[in-house]
Amino acid sequence: MATSYAQDGDAAGTFLGHPKGLFVLFFAEMWERFSYYGMRALLIFYLTKHWLFSDEDSGVIYGAYTALVYITPVLGGYLADRYLGQRKAVTYGAVLLTFGHFLMGFEGSGGQDAASLSIFWLALAFIIVGSGFLKANISVIVGQLYPRTDVRRDGAYTIFYMGINLGAALGALLCGYLGETYGWSYGFGAAGVGMLLGLIVFVVFKPLLLGRGEPLNPEALNKPVLGIKLEWLLYLVGLVAVVICWWLVQNQAVVGTLLGVVGAILVSYVLWTAVRKLEPHDRDRIFAAMFLIIGSILFWALFEQAGSSLNLFTDRHVDRAGVPASVFQSLNAIYIVMLAPLFAWLWTSLGRKGLEPSAAAKFGLGIVQLGIGFLVLVAGSAAAGADSMVPVLFIFLIYLFHTTGELCLSPVGLSAMNRLAPAHLASLIMGTWFFASATGNFVAGLIASATGSEAASGEGAGREVVMAVYSQIGWIAIGVGLAVVVISPLIKKLMHLDTLRDDAPSDGHA
Repeated sequence: MATSYAQDGDAAGTFLGHPKGLFVLFFAEMWERFSYYGMRALLIFYLTKHWLFSDEDSGVIYGAYTALVYITPVLGGYLADRYLGQRKAVTYGAVLLTFGHFLMGFEGSGGQDAASLSIFWLALAFIIVGSGFLKANISVIVGQLYPRTDVRRDGAYTIFYMGINLGAALGALLCGYLGETYGWSYGFGAAGVGMLLGLIVFVVFKPLLLGRGEPLNPEALNKPVLGIKLEWLLYLVGLVAVVICWWLVQNQAVVGTLLGVVGAILVSYVLWTAVRKLEPHDRDRIFAAMFLIIGSILFWALFEQAGSSLNLFTDRHVDRAGVPASVFQSLNAIYIVMLAPLFAWLWTSLGRKGLEPSAAAKFGLGIVQLGIGFLVLVAGSAAAGADSMVPVLFIFLIYLFHTTGELCLSPVGLSAMNRLAPAHLASLIMGTWFFASATGNFVAGLIASATGSEAASGEGAGREVVMAVYSQIGWIAIGVGLAVVVISPLIKKLMHLDTLRDDAPSDGHA
């Protein structure tokens, strides 16, 4: 119950005006992101330089992998809502992630060796499923620390997002440098150590969470089902999911079909629930959340070029002065660490004065800035000329615009999903938010694949094709973003913020 959340948080003390539990989640997620983004910075190069996949195939594999990372929170969110509770789901996810990241350190002989590749696919599968149990649920626990009407919520999610990106920055810098300089196993091994630290933080400082995210019916988890305790059966379901993802990540076309089918079912179920089971204002809020979810697909499809086509472009066409290309993956996260406090202060200050843009308006502004970033890089490439390397300044600039756009969309989206969803649908809606990211990531892989097939054919031709694609998607993003800003007042009306109330005690969050 939201009101007792506030009282319990005050009794336990606060830090920087927020419950101490927020900072437990901050550090746990920081180390998880250290491991994930450290591995992500190296993945496209690992695929092309170690396993010797073509640019085209690497883009599709990268897109399928990142898409699956964002699909599995639907499963993890459902099991947490229905049975495990968010805390147990996060702990289990962290265990799977730790194992998967250490398994990534097994390089094998490289090339297309089938046995070594099979272990590589298995490592990716553990990371995929572990992320599914952890990602949506740790974000939900953040929301449970605050009443739904608390003006600190957007600021809290931005602080949490700062922790995410502090870990991402350190991971890309350290793991990227170690992997490209000393060997892949050093980079991936460092990622595994980071994930283990995240697990330790979450377990040791559990009391500061004040009982948030516990299962609604703990007794049911101890009852036998099929001869074993229900809780252990659910963990076995997670291992079955690992096997399924091991197969899926090797069959990328099936992932695209899965996205379409599961997406249609998921959206239909959410809308059916909203229409049939919710009172009018809660129903409208779900409609508003679905608009934001759909809008985020375009953003992530373009934003996630960072780890694939933009990463390869930086490696091949940018004057880096000898700095490993993977290290530049840290720029986005470093900018967020620098700018997140400013955005947290800005939203809170504007909110107290009644001047804060609506969530939908922030989304539109974020998409516009994304488009501007691509066009800035296109302009820089043209100014450098086809025979010269692109100055590294323009890589700094594209990441800057993409970061300010992300700060207008991603933490705001996390907060909006938790605020707009009734308590009993919180993890499902958060899972749907991540499912939209999955769709965007898969499309991002297709875009990267299209540019990658040309980039390998020659330096000049590849660069021209990539810049042509970036120009097109840049203008599309600006147009769509402006359209979202125009219709944002209608979306704000659907949110019914004037009638939003804190959860009642009967919601079951005792």
